[in-house]
Amino acid sequence: MRETNFSKTDFAYQLPPSLIASHPTPERTDSRLLALHGDSVRHLKFNGLPDLLRPGDLLVVNDTKVIKARLIGHKATGGRVEILIERVETGWIAVCHVKASRGLSHRHHVKIDRFSAKLIDRDEDLFRLEFDSPIRQVIDECGHVPLPNYLERPDTQEDESRYQTVYARSEGAIAAPTAGLHFSKALLQQIRETGIRIEPITLHVGAGTFQPVRDNDLSLVNMHSERYEIPTSTRDAIAQCSGRVVAVGTTVVRTLESAELTGNDEGETNLFISPGFEFKVVDALITNFHLPESTLIMLVCAFCGYERTMNAYDVAVENGYRFYSYGDAMWCKRDDL
Repeated sequence: MRETNFSKTDFAYQLPPSLIASHPTPERTDSRLLALHGDSVRHLKFNGLPDLLRPGDLLVVNDTKVIKARLIGHKATGGRVEILIERVETGWIAVCHVKASRGLSHRHHVKIDRFSAKLIDRDEDLFRLEFDSPIRQVIDECGHVPLPNYLERPDTQEDESRYQTVYARSEGAIAAPTAGLHFSKALLQQIRETGIRIEPITLHVGAGTFQPVRDNDLSLVNMHSERYEIPTSTRDAIAQCSGRVVAVGTTVVRTLESAELTGNDEGETNLFISPGFEFKVVDALITNFHLPESTLIMLVCAFCGYERTMNAYDVAVENGYRFYSYGDAMWCKRDDL
């Protein structure tokens, strides 16, 4: 199969529901790591990652911080309304996804505990809501951790810390950069002590990361936009890197490759990466196992190779790896590095 002649169904695979990780492991580094080396596979614990790295490598992480972006409210009629904040525009106004019985119109006010919100504008599937109090106050008092819908459970106090990386700093994400969830502070310190530099980028992950690909024809994929920023220190570290640039997660890949294509270290990216894409910056990738037919598995196939990636997913299923946001991880690199 040619690297540029794919359709959505080529990225399907069979996953037993029992392998979907509904909760995190007891400790972050307890997760497993499937390491690809050419056509061979190694089965490691995630705390074995330092053995795959070399002095001179640069580890790039996404320091976005997940906000408690899910709000539950009711209309005056009593109808339930679920709000997922996609982006905060001002202190009082946010662009949101809304699920409501019989929809939501300009005449509706949504009551969220002691707060309320009203619809002021709509852009296709997104709603612009104005709250009667600062959004920070609303989410602090009433917000829920925006767990992916496929987990099919309410959020708990555990999720407030575990659906967040230990290096999260810049608030704005509504989904975690999940490859980073495996790192503990102790593991990061161990990696630094082996001569490996760790630098951040910021990409605020939106709900679109879970959006299914609707068209079988990949040329019709309309990727969601996400805000990103690459600090000067990270840009300098990439330029000075004597080893490999190792991306912790697909969000880091999209950020670094987008900036390389556009020449902009700050802005929005809607870059869709699928097999045939030519990578300019990233040399190695740490990533979780992603949903079938998603843009994320397509990116991994573009980086690791289609056959190798899909075979690795089969191996992961056969060996009982845990999948998706709270699941296990995979390592791969370019063959010549």
